[in-house]
Amino acid sequence: MHDVRSVRAPSMLRLATASLAGTAIEFYDFFVYGTAAALVLGPLFFPAFSPLAGTLAAFATFGVGFVARPLGSVLFGHIGDRRGRRPVLVGSLLLTGAATVAVGCVPTYGSIGVAAPVLLLVLRFVQGLGLGGEWGGAVLLTAEHAPAERRALWSSFPQVGPALGFLLANGVVLALSATLSDAQFAQWGWRVPFWVAGVLATLGLWLRSSLTESPGFLEIDDHARVPLAEVVRDHWRLVLLTAGALSVGYAIFYAVTTWSLAYGTERLGVSRTVMLTCIMAAVVVKGALTPLAALLGDRYGRRPMCLAGCTAAVLWMFPTVALLATGEPLLMFTGFLGALLAFITMFGVIAAYLPELYEPRVRCTGAAVGYNLGGVLGGALTPIAATALAAHGGRVPWGVGAYLTGIALLSLGCFALLPETRPAPVVVAKAVMD
Repeated sequence: MHDVRSVRAPSMLRLATASLAGTAIEFYDFFVYGTAAALVLGPLFFPAFSPLAGTLAAFATFGVGFVARPLGSVLFGHIGDRRGRRPVLVGSLLLTGAATVAVGCVPTYGSIGVAAPVLLLVLRFVQGLGLGGEWGGAVLLTAEHAPAERRALWSSFPQVGPALGFLLANGVVLALSATLSDAQFAQWGWRVPFWVAGVLATLGLWLRSSLTESPGFLEIDDHARVPLAEVVRDHWRLVLLTAGALSVGYAIFYAVTTWSLAYGTERLGVSRTVMLTCIMAAVVVKGALTPLAALLGDRYGRRPMCLAGCTAAVLWMFPTVALLATGEPLLMFTGFLGALLAFITMFGVIAAYLPELYEPRVRCTGAAVGYNLGGVLGGALTPIAATALAAHGGRVPWGVGAYLTGIALLSLGCFALLPETRPAPVVVAKAVMD
């Protein structure tokens, strides 16, 4: 048995900040590909296709990253449950960072032919493997160090990471778009954000080098021999419910940040700079409010927050696409913001909720697999399905609204079947002497 008392826990602020920084860097790697897929990868890597087909093909390579994420969660989940949460953070960051830099070096179709999209596909798959391990390691290391009464708050720090990663990725693209001509951006400018990933990965490894292993892992006496086998045998229903519950969050986020970017620039004729600015402004607000949603989760429970956010998503998906179709920056921002507020009401507490649903010996595998399967259901298919649905409608893509509403209803049903996990408040009893 490990002697937990000998482990000196780092301050929660330092630990949470390091987890946030690493998660932001890994999601930067993942999001920069999505932005490039929406803007330039179609004509560069699928030039024989029509513009619509090229965008669909680029989004298909985008989706491969989501398919790889559950496999990454199995691989790194096994390491996390057998060897500890800390090794997961280092391995996943190295893998994702190396793959992202390599994407920026892939020659286009005009240089090496069909090998170009094949290489793109392989590297996107490797990106997904790394990110599939990142979330589980970062969240568990934070959640298992945090005091029970503030677990949602501290665990929300890694949940801010995706917003920061998205802002950083799109900020770099926006800066390049503002300083380069369209021809320069298509020729070499799109590669720069991928090369920046190498610098960021080095920074992330330095930040994580001093982290200690989580008490939750060190307290486990009997580690699972094959964590995935135990999850499939004993927790399969829980995995399916969590995957279905989380799918709406992914669908909302990637409809706003990836599909709408392509739809606005290609279909509505809105400039790339305006679209990126509207989306980024909404993501800033979403990221800033994440700790507030987590605090409410510590106060009122995880499940009520998830049900409230899901209900808001059901009601807001049709207004979102209607506001997008106006092409007016303020109205588009309003639509994006409402959707992302519904999203964060749920996902602000997920980092505490999922680990609490699974027993410690298989927690890294179970929570990560459920989380990343939700990404396949909601994230991988949404840009492809939304692009196809929007192509057959009028100016307002009502089919996309119906698709997103359907996913929200599915998730609402799954959340309704999950239990509450918030630790009971500690009540100090006072004896009354006669």
